[in-house]
Amino acid sequence: MSPRFRRPRRAPIAIIALALAALAATAAVLVAQPRATSVTVLTKGARQSLAVTVLDGQDMVSVDDIGTMFQVTMREDQVASGITMTRAGKTLVYSAQGLVSSGARLVQLSAGPRKDRRSWFVPVEFLGRGLSLILDQRAEYRRGSRLLVVGDVRVPRVTVRADTTPASARVTIELSPRTEHTLTQEGNRLVLALQADALDLDLGSVAATDILAGLRGIDAPPAVGIDLGPRFATFRSSDIPVDSASTRVVIDLMPAGAPPPTTTAPTAPPPPVEPSAVLPFDAAATGIRTIVIDAGHGGDETGARGPNGTQEKDVTLAVARQLKASIEARLGLRVLMTRDADATVGLDERAALANNNKADLFVSIHANASVSSQASGAEVFYLSLDEYGERARRDAQPEVTSIPGMSGEKQIELLLWDMAQARHLEDSAMLATLVEQQLRARVPMSPRAIQQAPFRVLVGANMPAVLVELGFVTNPAEEAKLTTPDHQGRLAQAIYDAIVLFRQYVEGGRRPVAATPAAAAGGPR
Repeated sequence: MSPRFRRPRRAPIAIIALALAALAATAAVLVAQPRATSVTVLTKGARQSLAVTVLDGQDMVSVDDIGTMFQVTMREDQVASGITMTRAGKTLVYSAQGLVSSGARLVQLSAGPRKDRRSWFVPVEFLGRGLSLILDQRAEYRRGSRLLVVGDVRVPRVTVRADTTPASARVTIELSPRTEHTLTQEGNRLVLALQADALDLDLGSVAATDILAGLRGIDAPPAVGIDLGPRFATFRSSDIPVDSASTRVVIDLMPAGAPPPTTTAPTAPPPPVEPSAVLPFDAAATGIRTIVIDAGHGGDETGARGPNGTQEKDVTLAVARQLKASIEARLGLRVLMTRDADATVGLDERAALANNNKADLFVSIHANASVSSQASGAEVFYLSLDEYGERARRDAQPEVTSIPGMSGEKQIELLLWDMAQARHLEDSAMLATLVEQQLRARVPMSPRAIQQAPFRVLVGANMPAVLVELGFVTNPAEEAKLTTPDHQGRLAQAIYDAIVLFRQYVEGGRRPVAATPAAAAGGPR
């Protein structure tokens, strides 16, 4: 199920105070501990721990502890066979079936709350996916490092790997997202210092040699320390862009007299567009050349879960891969995926990938969920700006500014990041209509087959964009279909045909198009 009504914020808001000021001086580097007995809660300048209790083999946290930390009140809800939690006028209901609802938003978790003696407990995944519905700021739970990041806190994921030989050693450090950093030598140690509030650090393991003695996390400022052995003489480092959201730092350690190693870096991608502004899209001028396919959820964000255990993130990735293969093989267009593995990707990062690569279309793929097991059918969404009111109409107008160039100043139009989609609603509505038509020819549709909603993942996309709900994974019959390659292929084919028709619509001067699925695909298959 897609993350629905998440209102974009233009500036950080006040951080909840979670601990006494003295806690702000504690270590800023967080090393993954797979057997941790607590969750570390990190906010700007402070951290605190939530104890983890194992109930029936599942890691749970006490609702009482959550209430104390986040000023949340709780009461038992006999109707939902679960609990109701309230904070600052916002309420969520958490049922025994694992459904969390707040207003119009609905999240499916792997399990419901659990009462043990007189206390209530919730799974640790609730901290990021459920509790965030009533907080006034972002809450991200990172399962691997048992870390809950709350608010505007910079905590990059840092993965360190060491490869050694008798004559040399190489340390590879992955940074996600990209983070400003400096590398210096301090005595018998190299220090990679990062501009961050803390590090989500995975040091891995290293066998000490007389060139590389060890690796460590450094508290303040947050940094990775590389302890040098007695034979170390010099080093060479290079930054290698991995994609628009991450980078790799490669550090080669060499003994005296060793030839300098060579590190071949791939061609760097275009510099990312700052989230404050994006350049306008003109499909009429460019045609359809680049398409971004967004496989919803991934990694820690499993999405909706079916009664037989099917996870939304797996279904969306399978359909996205089929769609990508069809477009590349039959249309020869450039296709990028926001994820091509089981990885966690932020909502804004997905639209940023499309913007930074000047994509012409953005298609986000999800599977739906409902409290009713009878709900079924595919749905197609495009963005609604109703909740933004007058601001949406005002900010959708581009601001003309000048930038210096080789032949003088050049005027360009800039759009606010969180209003980028506002200029493309007409094209997005057409794309949604075509997708709905092609899906209807192949699979059952929901009674509300085409809708508008303020999906966060669509707001910043600076090109025509739609979100496709493939079906309800909470419906047992539909869940079974969604896991089969044949049904996934029908869904991918429908979206492919809609893209073909939309390309005809754009390149034909936006005149109405009509075709059967077979004709849209370009003839017999």
